[in-house]
Amino acid sequence: MPHDIAIVSEDQLRALVGLDTGMIDLTERAFVALASGGVIMPPIMSMELHDSNGEVDAKTAYLPGFDSFALKVSTGFYGNAALGLPNLNGLMVLFSVKTGMVEAVLLDNGYLTDLRTAAAGAVAARHLAPESVETAGVIGTGMQARLQIEAAHLVRPFARVLVHGRDMDKAQTCADDLARALGIKAQAVEDAQALVRDSQLVVTATASRAPVIDAVWLHPGLHITALGSDADYKNEIDPRALERADAYICDRVSQCEVLGELRSALAAGLWTKGTPAELGEVVTGAKPGRRAQSDITICDLTGTGAQDTAIATHAYALYTSGKH
Repeated sequence: MPHDIAIVSEDQLRALVGLDTGMIDLTERAFVALASGGVIMPPIMSMELHDSNGEVDAKTAYLPGFDSFALKVSTGFYGNAALGLPNLNGLMVLFSVKTGMVEAVLLDNGYLTDLRTAAAGAVAARHLAPESVETAGVIGTGMQARLQIEAAHLVRPFARVLVHGRDMDKAQTCADDLARALGIKAQAVEDAQALVRDSQLVVTATASRAPVIDAVWLHPGLHITALGSDADYKNEIDPRALERADAYICDRVSQCEVLGELRSALAAGLWTKGTPAELGEVVTGAKPGRRAQSDITICDLTGTGAQDTAIATHAYALYTSGKH
């Protein structure tokens, strides 16, 4: 018997879902579900296309109590900017948990992924950053860099942000955009070390294959959220930094071991502290995060299918409630 499948456009999704504290809370609940057990989340399927300077990732997860689960396909093609196209793209397909039938296709072009990634960064900042943040820094100048700072500002309302990137013109544009969006001081800086030195909260949002933060730059009271390393050839943080940190936290240990910053530390033989805690365990209090304001903390975000299912089902619920 044929059934209706909702086709929801990016414009419709943008009208329904935005980056706010509700989105952060939703993402936090997905991390709690991961820590509580019962979640079925297979390894990420990844493919790199060298000739096109592109990559493709597929993620999914079942969350107990949810009526649906999402299959998300995301792409990153890093030569697109020269073609006047966005680097990131993708869609989410929502399936019924009871029947396996397709319920909706969310043609978000990466919008929902951008939101849930930014919200995950805010969850990390909420539970791991110092209580008082005067200056935040971001290494990276793309859309996710902007969203990470906007999301972090919701949970740690800082007065200044520093932006560093390989292209100073792009860094300045990013800083100008953040100044307008948040009504705070924003400055582009050429020296990444100075950015880390002057910040209490730093986000790395790059596609770098070599560290953009050196271990010797770490200082008491610093929190770093690293989210660029989501493939086995990426690395944003000096592997020695993980060992030096008072707390190194993964979104999902099994993913960070093969895709994240932990992979690089293990490969270099520089991780000796056993199995790291996961962010959901820190949220629930099962494992410690920041113990003192002087602690150095690092959170490694590789992105989880649990987050995708949470945001996709939330967006679909809003759509079917008649708000579209």
